[in-house]
Amino acid sequence: MNFIIFDLEATCWRGHPPHGHNEVIEIGAYKINGYGEVTGKFSHFIKPTVNPILSDFCKSLTSIKQEEVDRAKIFPKVLDEFQDWIDTDTNYKLCCWGKFDITLLKNDCKLHKLEDDWLDENMNLKNLYHEIKGEHKLGGLKNTLKHEGFEFTGVHHRAIYDAENLAKIFVKYLDEWRY
Repeated sequence: MNFIIFDLEATCWRGHPPHGHNEVIEIGAYKINGYGEVTGKFSHFIKPTVNPILSDFCKSLTSIKQEEVDRAKIFPKVLDEFQDWIDTDTNYKLCCWGKFDITLLKNDCKLHKLEDDWLDENMNLKNLYHEIKGEHKLGGLKNTLKHEGFEFTGVHHRAIYDAENLAKIFVKYLDEWRY
């Protein structure tokens, strides 16, 4: 079994998005085998199509520059690369912190008229973590890392770094996740 520890960044605004849609602008992921070993890393920007200009709020929150998404491929092309990297013909689980990232991927698949059944193999690590710990307060990733004695590395609200940090928690509790 491969575990795909991933995070997304999306277009964002203060308030509701123009044209009613947030789009994925970055996918960051780590592939971890059943022994807790990192066997791969995936990091790509995505060019948004509904709202191609990033808001100042989004650029400030994520540190993603307009030029980075302007040079990127559109969602269907990056998604093909991501699925090839995952190797969706093998046994895998998509693992993220909360349900937002899976919902966002499903919404973008719908927007681009792409199949989304491959997203059904997923684990909400945030909920499972709190079950393991017997806690009901759902905290953020950065606070959870600190609580677990880890230091947050990289830039917060950047997909590849958030995935890397989530992978630390995933590996620590590798034998305790229910999947």
